[in-house]
Amino acid sequence: MEREVPFSKEQIEQLATRHPTPFYVYDAAGIKGAAQGLINAFSWNPGFREYFAVKATPNPAILRLLKQEGCGTDCSSLAELVLSERQGIVEEEIMFTSNDTSAEEFVKARELGAIINLDALELLPYLEQCAGLPELLSFRYNPGAAREGNAIIGKPQEAKFGMTREQIFEGLRQARELGVSRFGLHTMIASNELDSNYFVETARMMFELAQEARGQGIEIEFVNLGGGIGIPYRPEQVAVDIAALGARVHDLYVEMGMHNLKIFLECGRVITGPHGYLVTRVRHLKHTYKHYAGVDACMADLMRPGMYGAYHHVSVLGKEEVLSSQAYDVVGSLCENNDKFAIDRQLPALAPDDILVIHDAGAHGHSMGFNYNGRLRHAEFLLDDGAFTMIRRAETLDDYFATLAF
Repeated sequence: MEREVPFSKEQIEQLATRHPTPFYVYDAAGIKGAAQGLINAFSWNPGFREYFAVKATPNPAILRLLKQEGCGTDCSSLAELVLSERQGIVEEEIMFTSNDTSAEEFVKARELGAIINLDALELLPYLEQCAGLPELLSFRYNPGAAREGNAIIGKPQEAKFGMTREQIFEGLRQARELGVSRFGLHTMIASNELDSNYFVETARMMFELAQEARGQGIEIEFVNLGGGIGIPYRPEQVAVDIAALGARVHDLYVEMGMHNLKIFLECGRVITGPHGYLVTRVRHLKHTYKHYAGVDACMADLMRPGMYGAYHHVSVLGKEEVLSSQAYDVVGSLCENNDKFAIDRQLPALAPDDILVIHDAGAHGHSMGFNYNGRLRHAEFLLDDGAFTMIRRAETLDDYFATLAF
């Protein structure tokens, strides 16, 4: 089944006369709709906030758009903190969750008044020494073998993230003795998960942890259930029903008597992922033991297929009604054999200059780009009300050589 795109071949051809392919296009209406759907699903919780995962799509225009929709930001590095600050996102609109954190990053998070979410018990004295302890502090929980992860993050007990249950309660105790007066709990144990039951059980796990902390005399102000809500990359997959998920978490919240506990999420992929497109053009066709369609994008533009074997749907603009009669490997130009966007993909018969659209590239796409083989990172455009606005220009060779020290 062919999937729709929010632009026409004519629009892309016109854009490409000024800005040659490849480039990214993000659909503003789709992103805003996804953010509002998530916020509406949890609006029953008075303190609810969605902290958009900056790492998914770290572009100022995207962050400004989501700030207008009521989102904060989930940051994990100094650059992401500064990116948020420059969009006017500060104080408790920022959730700072990092690991192996530097003193410089903690100092900046304290300066901004961000909610600091500690990944390790050993970081508590380090934070106190380098930046001082804030009034509000959160701790990241890793349940270990008590829960299953998934392919991207792996088994929780083998993940580098978070603390054991015993370390969580020791951290709460130590932080209280050191003068911290407000507390939160966080977890993130799966990525790109499509089973809504997983998130309901995560809510149950965190509600129970908050109840146990209350039993020890420590009131938990919020639980951050993390992100990880997946999107249906493959045609046969079904999207998570966000409204139904919110209702199920609400029922559990009432059932367990959570009362004033705030709920936070830090979704990225489910907001921007389906609404970003990598637009590329067929450069060459090659026929050896297989049929190859070489395009002008490469794994440096979208590394998920090469890194994870991830599936991304591919459309051919102008050939939506043409029978998919030929199996192609859609490949880039890197000197690596995993530089492939699709393998044995049934597509209409292709010709040089055909425009391909790689779907669901709005999260962990451009942001994971790199410069191997000296390939340059390409432009990003925001499509809003029928108009394309460049929100990041393409790199040039001058950019590539600018950091050399000689």
